[in-house]
Amino acid sequence: MQKRQLGKSGLEVSSIGLGCMGLSYGYGPATETAEGIRLIRAAFERGVTFFDTAEAYGPFVNEALLGEAVAPFRDQVVIATKFGFADGTVSKGMDSRPAHIRAVADASLKRLKTDRIDLFYQHRVDPNVPIEDVAGTVRDLIAEGKVKHFGLSEAGVQTIRRAHAVQPVAALQSEYSLWWREPEREILPVLEELGIGFVPFSPLGKGFLTGAIDAHTTFDKSDFRNVVPRFSEANRQANAGLVAILGDLASAKGATRAQIAIAWLLAQKAWLVPIPGTTKLQRLMENVGAAAVELKAQDLSAIEDALRHVTITGDRYPAHLQQRVNR
Repeated sequence: MQKRQLGKSGLEVSSIGLGCMGLSYGYGPATETAEGIRLIRAAFERGVTFFDTAEAYGPFVNEALLGEAVAPFRDQVVIATKFGFADGTVSKGMDSRPAHIRAVADASLKRLKTDRIDLFYQHRVDPNVPIEDVAGTVRDLIAEGKVKHFGLSEAGVQTIRRAHAVQPVAALQSEYSLWWREPEREILPVLEELGIGFVPFSPLGKGFLTGAIDAHTTFDKSDFRNVVPRFSEANRQANAGLVAILGDLASAKGATRAQIAIAWLLAQKAWLVPIPGTTKLQRLMENVGAAAVELKAQDLSAIEDALRHVTITGDRYPAHLQQRVNR
């Protein structure tokens, strides 16, 4: 697999990474540890060198899983993890106080079985802590050798600028896909201006763009998609047109819907690295295979033309979570 640099940071990673969250959190029961380790190692064997986790995934167990899985080849991969929630628990709200950031870094290093965090993201912007204090704390951790690069997640333009002025931001992680293109309006231009890389999460629309989900799909009771407006039965039915268009494009290219969706992202910017997640080896191989799918200018134009006839319905977060993004 080819490599990419995240902006001007010098941080080089595989062109497609692996989002590890779903192995432990968010999409139903956690994957068995041994199975999760096998999947992560299979990703590495297929060229993936960029692995994304967070203390909040579980909480805590996802970092431990990743740390154990990559231990044999730690120096050949890039580990990204995150801080920013009180006690590592999303429901408890944000906590990016400097002392807490330091405590999270030390705890994450132990769980990850490593001596440095390659990319340390603020998971969500904390309105109660100036971003300058957050960036300054990570700058100090970088000086101490505990962290290599600083990242932000779901941050707005002004926050990105203010943070970058204190400690260069290597990457912004936010949702971006064929069914959530809001970052194109303001975020991508600012990242390009400042030389910051972009790491889209949910590049497959939380599974919807694969075509495996329709209006009749049911989710496990612990699956967070149950509370996502875009995944209501009515909205899944309303958004089916996008999946149909992807199917036509995939057939024409001899690829799958997922591969077209990921290849489309790869074609947007050379400093963009999507991190699709999965719990299944077959899906992993499919996702990684997207790196070999070439979308030419006429293909991208065809996609744009087709999407002009599609209106995506439904918010991507419930109201209480939407207020945490783009601050």
